[in-house]
This record gives sequence, structure tokens and C-alpha cells, in this order.
Amino acid sequence: MRRLPLLLALLCPLLAAAAPTPPQSEIRPGALWEDDHGNHINAHGGGFLLHAGRVWWFGEHKVPGEAGNTAQVGVHCYSSPADDLVNWRDEGIALRVSDDPASPIARGCIIERPKVVHNAKTGKFVMWFHLELKGRGYAAAQAGVAVADRPEGPYVFLRAGRVNPGIPAQNAPADPAKEAPIYLRDLPGGQMARDMTIFVDDDGTAYHVYASEDNRTLQIAALDDTYTRHTGRYVRLFPGRYMEAPALFKKDGKYWFIGSGCTGWAPNAARSAVADAIWGPWTELGNPARGENAEKTHFSQSTYVLPLPGKPDTLIYCGDRWTPKNAIDGRYVWLPIVWEDGKPTLPWRDAWRPADLR
Repeated sequence: MRRLPLLLALLCPLLAAAAPTPPQSEIRPGALWEDDHGNHINAHGGGFLLHAGRVWWFGEHKVPGEAGNTAQVGVHCYSSPADDLVNWRDEGIALRVSDDPASPIARGCIIERPKVVHNAKTGKFVMWFHLELKGRGYAAAQAGVAVADRPEGPYVFLRAGRVNPGIPAQNAPADPAKEAPIYLRDLPGGQMARDMTIFVDDDGTAYHVYASEDNRTLQIAALDDTYTRHTGRYVRLFPGRYMEAPALFKKDGKYWFIGSGCTGWAPNAARSAVADAIWGPWTELGNPARGENAEKTHFSQSTYVLPLPGKPDTLIYCGDRWTPKNAIDGRYVWLPIVWEDGKPTLPWRDAWRPADLR
């Protein structure tokens, strides 16, 4: 009988470690955000999908140290009930890097900003991401695509490459040699595609939005009916403005954009814009951040704008705080978008609850 207290003493730490994380009730921007196992959510540069009553969060899986800036594992997936968005269940690795050194997604490549959409026609879940080939820094500037039968995967890698090789933009410059030499240089092999998102319009048409021409210009390119290939139609936006981190959303029949300037890993003042048609013209609206540290966008960079499930006109800015010296410690800054004078703004909140937006 005297052995029972000893046995309990040995078991209690194990039981405590296995116990699920207590439910959380609020989002605290910039704080450590735990999943259902008590681990910091590891889904950086994330994208989101509403499907089957849950919101699915896909992002870059990081490891400790600077090695985490390359893909050592792949794309991580989490999910939350659509009426929650605070408590997230670890769904595992959706897309794994390859152990084949000849693969474009070989371990040690760079996989950034994965975005997943569901194709109603094919029934497939389609993941696009910015891909840099192992050992080449950011020179490859490719877009990768993978598909799965379930939102959490596993995703099967299809291909990667530059965008629309040999096809001129719909709004090609009159004198590309003078106005857009990088666009002209890349025309035969395809346009560069770095920071990116995928936007699906009300009619089901999907668009790939990405930083191009060494980040000098954004481009929007239409995807085909399967969402796995480009159609050849694309336009150049904000030439010479050096924009990245695109997030695209729709409200009141208009198209809205939030992105950032190009200052490496360091935060900067966000950018915003609006258009009546997705192909433009687009009108810049300035920095949407408000309050202290607005010039640094609250030390974050945009990655997605998430409509509140059930209230699509209520929108949430989803941003990342990058920590390149210890990539796994990157934090998430989520803030409700507040509309002022017809423009989206991002006032800071120490804590907030999605339930209060309903």
C-alpha cells in the first residue's frame, strides 16, 4: 500500500503533460498562442480555409534558430470550430518536404505563405505557395502547387515554376525595355512569384496574387477551372512601388488590398488599396494601421484577411511577427478591421474576442 503514493507521484507529471490545454477565450496579438497540446502554433505566413464547419489554418512549419527560415518539415495545418477561432487543434503536417535532393521541395528549400482553396468542380483542395529551390537563396522565385482529398492533407506536390512563361501581361508597358526591364527579361521563362496569396471571387474564379519583378511590382494572374494552372491572363499592379505580403478581400462589391513595403524581415508601414474590378485600376489608400507603432504595423506584416464565419463583412487582419534569428518564435498579430471614412484601419488591441464581433 505504501507504494501507491510513489506511483501517483510518478504518474502525475505524465498525466499533466498529456492533459489537453484548457480552452482559451481571447486573442492576444503578439503573445504565444498555444494549440490543443500546449505548443505554440507553428503556422507562419498563414492562409485560411472555411470548410465543413471549421476554419483551417495552413502555415510554414518553423524549427529553432536560423535554420527555421528554410523548410525542414513542410506546411503545418490546424483547425478551429468556425464559431471559435481562438482554440486550435493540431491537424499535423499537410505537405511534407521531400528527402529526394532532386525534388523542387527537397528539405532545405524555402516554402512560404501557403494558401489553400477548395475546388467545388474537382472536389480537390489546392495549395499554392512561394517556392525557392534549395541552395539558391531567393533567385528561383517560383510558385508551387499541391493537391489533396481532405483539407488537412496529405497534399501531393504537382509542380513548380515561374508564372505564364512567354505570355505578355494584359497591361504590358509600352516600352518594357525602359519601363520594366525585369518583366521583359523574365518574359520568356515566366514572371517571378514571391510573397503571394490566392483569392477566390464570388463567381468561383481564382486568382494568384504575388510579388514579382524583384518585388518592384505586384501581379494578379487568373487560375484555370481546376485552380492548379494559370490561364495566361495577368496584369501588373503598382509598378515601381516595391510591395509584398499581399492580402486580398472583397466587401461591398469592391476589391481591397492590404500589403507592405519591402524592408526584409523588419516591419514597415502597411499599404492598402481599393478597386472596382480585380484587374484594376487600383487606388492606394495609405497605411491602415492606427495608434502607437502604426508606422511598423504593430510590428507585423500582413499574410491574410479572414472573414468572420457567418459574418463575411466582418474582417480580421492576420499578420506575422518574424523572428529570423529564431524562426520558431514568430508570433501572430490578429486584429479586427475597423472601417473609418470608408477605409479599412487596424487599431491596436491588447486582447479581443471573436465572439464579441458577432
